[in-house]
Amino acid sequence: MKQREDLSARYSGIIDVEAAIDTAKKKLAQLASDQQAIDAENARRRAQFSQEYEQALAKYKELKGEVSLLEEDLEDISFGVYKPHFNFQTSDEYKTALEKLRDNERQMIRDGRAAVCPIRWNVGGSEQEGKRMVRAYERLLLRAFNGECDAALANVSWNNITKMEERIRKSHEAVNKLGEVVSVSVTKEYLNLKLDEVRLTHEFEEKRYQEREEQRRAKEELREEERAQREIEKAREEAEREEERYQKALTRAREDAAKATGAQLEKLTEQIRSMEAKLDEAHNQKERAVSRAQIAKSGFVYVISNIGSFGDRVFKVGMTRRMEPMDRINELGDASVPFPFDVHVMMYSDDAPKLESALHELMRDRQMNLVNNRKEFFRDVNLDEIEAFVRAKGLSAQFIKHAEAREFRESMAMHQAALTKDAPKQPDKFADNPFAHPAQNQPPAG
Repeated sequence: MKQREDLSARYSGIIDVEAAIDTAKKKLAQLASDQQAIDAENARRRAQFSQEYEQALAKYKELKGEVSLLEEDLEDISFGVYKPHFNFQTSDEYKTALEKLRDNERQMIRDGRAAVCPIRWNVGGSEQEGKRMVRAYERLLLRAFNGECDAALANVSWNNITKMEERIRKSHEAVNKLGEVVSVSVTKEYLNLKLDEVRLTHEFEEKRYQEREEQRRAKEELREEERAQREIEKAREEAEREEERYQKALTRAREDAAKATGAQLEKLTEQIRSMEAKLDEAHNQKERAVSRAQIAKSGFVYVISNIGSFGDRVFKVGMTRRMEPMDRINELGDASVPFPFDVHVMMYSDDAPKLESALHELMRDRQMNLVNNRKEFFRDVNLDEIEAFVRAKGLSAQFIKHAEAREFRESMAMHQAALTKDAPKQPDKFADNPFAHPAQNQPPAG
């Protein structure tokens, strides 16, 4: 008995093993339950946060889109290609259509078709007061909507027309949402008129710009024509004066030769031959000037390049009626470009505009400026192709395939020498053209 009591006392802490296990299981179950509750709460909060984030992101994108409609920063504008909605031929026709459209807008407002309310309201038991309230809401919504449309019209330009259209649609949605309280809304028909107004305004301004450009080009061509005619007339007058001077000198020499003998006669005879040759040259020069003046379309068609300014395989194809065509080339290579142009061919033609137009059509798919055809620059051009085309037309011309580009090549050599002398040796990503830049240079006008 004594021994049992001693054993009980000795192992009293671990005798009830099953009770200890049950207690431990209960604690473990409680911990598992608590963990599940925590996991469920975390999952609920994650779902809530995710939903709130998606809602906030959607709202942010919506607000960003609305703000972008009000921005006029050129870098934020999407350059979409606008497809004209109208096909008038002159700015006057666009102006007339715009005035007619605005008359339709005013008539729609007077007829009560610009803003409507399908509900017949009573205010204080009075239907008349209800009508007055509705008219006040309609005027309020139309004033707000027209104000937004006027702001869009004032800012519309070639690069933001699609944004202005969207801005008007958003304004239409916004004012109609404000009118939901009394079921007043601006009609879809009136919205469409406003959209047509912004499109007409845009196309009207574009047509005016095109007409101004046409007038400017016509004036430029007229000035070039007048300059060419002055040069031709000047050349003719100078040739006539030279012809007259040599004719007088030749007459005197012949008179002197008739009286001379021996060595003096031989000398005068040689002078007579020289003067006759100069007289023939002066006469031929006068005839050429007269012929050029009589042939209205005669001139020179040229193909030039400027690899230092625009890179390789970029050519300008143009024409001039100058007596000295290089004067025109030198004008193109003035201070507006860093290097002068190289001439690859200079062809005289009795119908220079026709030849120039044929060459332009040959390379139409490689024209650099697709908006202004007077910018006569073409990329990825092979001179062999132009030469073959010219030969096929039966024209004879001497082509210079390699561009000398003297100033550019000398400048490039000096640039490379400076880099070698002053800077540590390292790869130069502009080694082939140290003046190249990721931003493409624009060709000069003409």
